[in-house]
Amino acid sequence: MNKIGLGVIAFFLMAAPALAQNAPAKTADTSKGSALVNAEGMTLYVFDRDAAGKSNCNGPCATNWPPFAPAADAKAFGDWSLVTRDDGKTQWAYKTKPLYIFSKDSKPGDVTGDDFNHVWHIAAP
Repeated sequence: MNKIGLGVIAFFLMAAPALAQNAPAKTADTSKGSALVNAEGMTLYVFDRDAAGKSNCNGPCATNWPPFAPAADAKAFGDWSLVTRDDGKTQWAYKTKPLYIFSKDSKPGDVTGDDFNHVWHIAAP
């Protein structure tokens, strides 16, 4: 292999951990299995009534299930995308599924929203 090919491989090997560190969520073990969690360790959820890349949780729904909001300068990458909500704000999506936090989860690792009304589920990595 030539020097350029080795340099490209080395770049990607060094960049991969940096990309993972910049992900908006991390993976954690919960009583219901592996789940995506935010920086504070709160479980993230998906909503069965959402369409790919489209949130259908607005108004009172979004009060109970706050959207997982990105920083103002956030950029989509890999499996992570940004969804524009009906109110014009954005939220993170993982593999096109918008992500939410459940307002009744009181501490990191809580999964009280899993299977809520049979339409809310922990976001699996």
